[in-house]
Amino acid sequence: MDIRRFGPGHRRPEGPPGTTGLTGQVLWSDPSGHVSELAFSRQGMIAPHVNPHTTLFVVVSGGGWVQVGDERSRINHGEAVVWPAGVAHGAWTDGTEMRAIVVELPDRPDEPASVVEGSAVETTTPDVEPARGTLAERLPDPGARDETTGEPW
Repeated sequence: MDIRRFGPGHRRPEGPPGTTGLTGQVLWSDPSGHVSELAFSRQGMIAPHVNPHTTLFVVVSGGGWVQVGDERSRINHGEAVVWPAGVAHGAWTDGTEMRAIVVELPDRPDEPASVVEGSAVETTTPDVEPARGTLAERLPDPGARDETTGEPW
């Protein structure tokens, strides 16, 4: 059994150049993908950057902001955003903290994930059109839901 520890006491500074107020811990990394836990302090930021792999940014506590291309949106715990390969993306907090699990997957099974020490490696693949992505539509006001139906949405 291989138990991976993360959270307070196990994190190290993370992120591409220009990143501030961010620590993290790699949970899994091999040619099939890369999984990390990230902790944003108040005013923390992953500087906008491009990554060659599709990435899922899952907020597990707190909240902040995310960016995909020129589009920006608030994000809260229980929400996730897809950062498409080849599209500039970033995340930041204002007056709150945020924790997220980041899952990075190579777009092609024969191309291993190339994240080393928390820095995205920018590559170009001239014969492949980059994915285009947008943020998902914001769900209705959580206070307006019917709690008797079970799941919130």
